[in-house]
Amino acid sequence: MAKKKAEKPKRELTKRQLSRWQQQKKRRRIILGSGILVIVAALSIVGVGVYNRWYIPEYKPLRETVIEVNDTKFDMDYYIKMLRLYGGGTPIEQMGFVADWVVKEIERDELIRQEAVKLGFSVSDDEVDERLKSYDPPLSKDYRDVVRTQMLVDRLRDEYFDKQVPTSAKQRHILAMFLESESQANEVRARLEAGEKGFAELAGELSLDATCKEKKGDLGWRPEGILSLMFATPVLDEYAFTGEVGVLSQPIYEETKTKMVGYWLIKVSERDEEAKTAKVKVMLLASEQEANEVRAKLEAGGDFATLAKDFSQHDASKENGGDFDVSQDMMSPAFNEFAFKSELNVLSQPIRDDTVSTKGGYWLLKVVDVDNNRQIADEDRKSLKDDALSKWVKALEDDPKNKVESYLDEEKKAWAIWHAIGG
Repeated sequence: MAKKKAEKPKRELTKRQLSRWQQQKKRRRIILGSGILVIVAALSIVGVGVYNRWYIPEYKPLRETVIEVNDTKFDMDYYIKMLRLYGGGTPIEQMGFVADWVVKEIERDELIRQEAVKLGFSVSDDEVDERLKSYDPPLSKDYRDVVRTQMLVDRLRDEYFDKQVPTSAKQRHILAMFLESESQANEVRARLEAGEKGFAELAGELSLDATCKEKKGDLGWRPEGILSLMFATPVLDEYAFTGEVGVLSQPIYEETKTKMVGYWLIKVSERDEEAKTAKVKVMLLASEQEANEVRAKLEAGGDFATLAKDFSQHDASKENGGDFDVSQDMMSPAFNEFAFKSELNVLSQPIRDDTVSTKGGYWLLKVVDVDNNRQIADEDRKSLKDDALSKWVKALEDDPKNKVESYLDEEKKAWAIWHAIGG
């Protein structure tokens, strides 16, 4: 029978040994706890450094709301991405303008998206993603909102506003040309009445409006509203739908229309031949007729500074009474020819310059025919739909019920521009 293995006797600690063991255990706990605290403290210091160096100046501003449109908020990160999209390739000195424009684009696009939903129009994420892939190179999903808005606008124009524009309407067939002065308009009118030349020939030769010149005065059949959109003035529409058929209008003044022609009056007071600079008094007038009238006032003793402030369209000099410092490479050949070759203190005759723009001129108009129910051309229908869409968007922007707020000041916009261009 196997012997039972004897059990190892239990070791009994003396009170002194027990006390020493407990003290060692306590010291180990203190040392371990202290080590943990040191590690935590070190990590905290590193974390505060990261927080101060990265989170506060970089990450946190990206998450700040900078634009709010009703219940939709846009953060700084979104704004920077839109700056990159719209401002790509823009010179840095023009980015301030882009930064302001992008704010308006974000606000406008969100108003369109919100209102489109109310009208029952939407575009799915899948449709947007397919459109993103169609670009070369494909756009990232960061630009989903922009593409979605473009697609909604197309859908609204073709489905919603298309129903608001008729397919046929009362139309007028109109001829038009734009001339620089009343005297020229009267002269041309007399030539037309005498049958010396036809409207097409004179409009192609003399009209200062590019469209009228290209079309030789014949603007074709147009429904009401189209001519105002084409020329940014109500004058043509008003005459087309009130004027008598077959009657050539009297000259009709248009104060704000811009044309590429002006007439200089110049007097040179000093000239530096070596530096190729000159001190001159100048006025830029809208027509040869006006230039001759102002010149006559000067010859009769009129004050140049006063007349310049009243009549000149040269913004760089008119508030200085016409005083202008010029170098030879600044102005047109027509201007330089007198400024650097004439006698001093001699007032020029009117000098025609086709490189400058001035405002004001006279229309000659004629209604050729009337049709009270004529089919509207596709191009004109599209213009009318675009106009209806633009007015709808403007109404959204002007609606006080829409809460639109930007929290971007100049400092924040500068920060966003710096990040957008790769700072």
